[in-house]
Amino acid sequence: MTEPGCQSGYPRVSPRGARRVRASIQAFVMSTILCLTPAVAHADHTTLPERCTAVSFPVTGLGTLAGTMCMPARPTSTVMVMMPGSGYNHTYWDFPYEPQTYSFRRAMNIAGYATLIVDRFGNGASTRPPSVQLTATGSVQALHQLVGAVRQGLPGFQPFSKVITGGHSLSSGIAVIEASTYHDVDGVLLTGFSHSLDIVGTTGIVSTYYPAEQDPKFAGQGYDTGYVTTRPGTRQGNYYGPGAADPEVVAVDEATKEVFSLTEYPDGLTSTLPPTTNNINVPVMVVNGSADRLCLRTCENTETLAAAEAPYFSPAAKLRAFVLPGSGHSVNLAPNTAEYQAAVRDWLKSTFE
Repeated sequence: MTEPGCQSGYPRVSPRGARRVRASIQAFVMSTILCLTPAVAHADHTTLPERCTAVSFPVTGLGTLAGTMCMPARPTSTVMVMMPGSGYNHTYWDFPYEPQTYSFRRAMNIAGYATLIVDRFGNGASTRPPSVQLTATGSVQALHQLVGAVRQGLPGFQPFSKVITGGHSLSSGIAVIEASTYHDVDGVLLTGFSHSLDIVGTTGIVSTYYPAEQDPKFAGQGYDTGYVTTRPGTRQGNYYGPGAADPEVVAVDEATKEVFSLTEYPDGLTSTLPPTTNNINVPVMVVNGSADRLCLRTCENTETLAAAEAPYFSPAAKLRAFVLPGSGHSVNLAPNTAEYQAAVRDWLKSTFE
């Protein structure tokens, strides 16, 4: 795949002098390099490698979180700090296939917001403790320390005066508990989250979990028996709606899947118990897919989700709800995910600018 607008052939060389000849040759060389480089790296200035920097953050008593900070083209005082849900790593927020469509990180950078995506403990380059030590509470503590650090300024980066946490599924619960406990963020984006779990759908998804050490992707990598993952070929049924998901998206999702521990669930699910969310005193947006197996009837449309969730949030939350039609649990990977990205951008602009 080449850059949009790249042309083959040679540039026209002006006869007006050597300076213009050199300039034309230089321009041709640069355009050729760009045309031979995948569009994912050069689609726009916000996706250039130098705009994104790998970071590591030590968490007191827990280990080190690995992440990536990406800065937009123009100055900003707002950063979105995002964690992936169980079974995913950072690629959920910055999907490598057709990022112009599926990378939520990229969309937010283009909209003018900085992003910091961090892997939960046990995932990616973050510390991998024994599975029994993995808890949502530990991730809450890590997120709290990270929020404080970005406000002060991570090494090499400016301090941010506005911090918005973003979560998906399990990490939405982590964001809820962090915001309701520490009151240190300016906004919370919750995706794949609701107070109404569909028991049948949830049980069906959980039944596809098995020890990661038995999975071809993770075998022989030293995972203890408490680390689990999804069985090969089950993610489309688990996380996508009944519509036509892009087969390449599903394939990349399977190839980049992650491990997690069921010990993260008990305290993570307390995020749905009253009055936890009622204690959040900053704006909140809740996003789900209409075909999410974890939330079927409540998530039929934006109106039903808003009505169902409203009693669980205080007026200070100024609750905004959005349901992505036809999407399953993983709204970032739905073919129409651009609609959800646009809804989030509208919420950010109307609420924080």
